[in-house]
Amino acid sequence: MRDVSVIGLGLMGCELARALLRGGFRVTVWNRTSAKAEPLVAEGAALAPSVAAAVEASAVVIVCVTDYQATYRALASTDVTSALAGKVLVQLSTGSPDDAREGEAWAKQRGIEYLDGAILAIPNQIGKPESAILVSGAEPAYRKSKALLESMAGTVTYLGGQVGGASALDLAFLSYLFAGLVGFYHGARICEAAGLRVDHFGAMMAGAAPAIGGMVRRGGDAIHAESYSDPEASLEICAKSMDLLLRQARAAGINDELPTFVAGLFRRGMAAGYGSEAPAALIKVLRAGA
Repeated sequence: MRDVSVIGLGLMGCELARALLRGGFRVTVWNRTSAKAEPLVAEGAALAPSVAAAVEASAVVIVCVTDYQATYRALASTDVTSALAGKVLVQLSTGSPDDAREGEAWAKQRGIEYLDGAILAIPNQIGKPESAILVSGAEPAYRKSKALLESMAGTVTYLGGQVGGASALDLAFLSYLFAGLVGFYHGARICEAAGLRVDHFGAMMAGAAPAIGGMVRRGGDAIHAESYSDPEASLEICAKSMDLLLRQARAAGINDELPTFVAGLFRRGMAAGYGSEAPAALIKVLRAGA
């Protein structure tokens, strides 16, 4: 299918449409503020005068707006849902697994094929090798939209028919991303307190990315296998490092909220008797707190 419509032209939606144009697709766009479409029209996109017209133009419709409620506001009218019947709706707005399940139910009631997705990239990475899109939902909808999805991301991963899978994995990714970023920002304060350049610290961390990725992979393997014995670095060693971070923050007079929180988790792991196990054993503390 070479015809595709994109609903929503924020920074991300614009880049999705642009990647589709580069991929040779016939792209129709719609946005509440039509001025945002002008650069895309200049690049070859067609501007639809209404949401219904945008939906009628293509067999696959991509939605990338603020959230799922904004999607319903855009698509809820009878003329739009009638035009969508029998077509594929690819939801790329950010939401939760419950949002995805509700979206699928909403689509099924209206005879719409539904695919729920998550974008693991910032707008300027769209269409480049480092970008990734996760999708879940009905396999026929995935097959019909596979080629256009692959034009928008370096990696497209189909997670199967459980429609909440993509959003769940997206939230897991965001948990790692934002927790890691806060750790980086705390590290930046350590550098500032020591008179070191933060840009040098950023470059160092970028260079260490493969090693960090290896640690994360080993942690995932350990948790999946429930195997935490014979670690290269034990939970006890990690706990001592967190205590050191906390002591340094207080001595340097910088914000200590992050090391206080993380050190507390590791102390709970120690108290539960996991000190000699791999640091991934901390998952057992998090499970107990559910």
